[in-house]
Amino acid sequence: MSLELSKKAAAVKPSSTLAITAKAKEMRAQGMDVVGFGAGEPDFRTPQNICDAAIKAINDGFTKYTPASGIIELKEAVCKKFKEFNNLDYATDQIVISNGGKHSLTNIFTALINPGDEVIIPAPYWLSYPEIVKLAGGVPVIVTTTKEGEYKLTAQELENAITEKTKALILNTPNNPTGMLYTRDELMAIAKVVVEKDIYVVADEMYENLIYGDLEHVSIASLGREIYDRTITCSGLAKSYAMTGWRIGYTGSSKEIASMMSSVQSHQTSNPNSIAQKAAVEALNGIQDHVEEMNAEFDVRREYMYGKICKMPYVDAIEPMGAFYIFVDATEVLSKSYKGEKVGSVERMAEILIEDYKTAVVPCADFGFPNHLRLSYAIAIEQIKKGLKRIDNFLKDLQ
Repeated sequence: MSLELSKKAAAVKPSSTLAITAKAKEMRAQGMDVVGFGAGEPDFRTPQNICDAAIKAINDGFTKYTPASGIIELKEAVCKKFKEFNNLDYATDQIVISNGGKHSLTNIFTALINPGDEVIIPAPYWLSYPEIVKLAGGVPVIVTTTKEGEYKLTAQELENAITEKTKALILNTPNNPTGMLYTRDELMAIAKVVVEKDIYVVADEMYENLIYGDLEHVSIASLGREIYDRTITCSGLAKSYAMTGWRIGYTGSSKEIASMMSSVQSHQTSNPNSIAQKAAVEALNGIQDHVEEMNAEFDVRREYMYGKICKMPYVDAIEPMGAFYIFVDATEVLSKSYKGEKVGSVERMAEILIEDYKTAVVPCADFGFPNHLRLSYAIAIEQIKKGLKRIDNFLKDLQ
């Protein structure tokens, strides 16, 4: 056939993180002992009280359609969480429950963007941001941050990037892939520019419960009425409650934007899974001990991984303060040789590691930093120790 398919869809890159994870799973299925640092999901089981709530929903027959933007009980739980954890006042008609964080972002940009509108995305970034913006008809504007600045966007860099076509900024804290956390002062400076230039902020706070040490999570929308009015706060249950497969995300925004997102969702997907919504109510309203337990275990892994990586040759990293990733600068590796051939790229480095050392890592060209790797510590400590030993062996084999 000669009919041309969608140019927009053809331009979308597949997820490299999912590809790496799939490759590791395939090798394990063939009986290979593979360590996978690619996972963007907790390795813990969903807490039992949440599973019990889902089972009860099934047994109670709660298996029909719900309102497109979510059940009122879950919206009320989200409002309560926003108030108590984020210091944000949202009413239920400002909340949209979606089929996961990606779906929330898709709703947001469908509601915000007209063709040609620009969206500023600080690099390194989660690889889906530019693709979601492009699918919505927008233009991603990448602003590359520096290691010296802890891979965080400054207010001045933001101001320099804004044009008459700028519609929004994506702000991700704690950050994937760096694990960096924006401070209150940094956010206040960014908020000042956003208000002065009259643009929106899409605040992706999916990792908000995964913060280590004495640092605090600050929601940019909590810093004043003017920035609140210009912010769409986006979060979900996946990372904090080990509920990645349940697919529940949520947003808080103005009533106007929430209404538009709800309308879009009603036509594109209808309601989020009814059973998962009941489970999400229990996650937010029930005991929170498991959240703290997971956080404590991630912290142990974080400290171990960071300590080991700092002692390895040719690589470098900044200590992550949130999420469950370490962002590794492998620039020096690329000039080295492996088995007589120059490594050359992080993609080649990742190929060598998985093929010869049975260790899967995520090369970060698709995250806007082509000389870096992302390692997840959302895997068991025994696997972490084994995988880091293999990476260390690879580095010591270089010439």
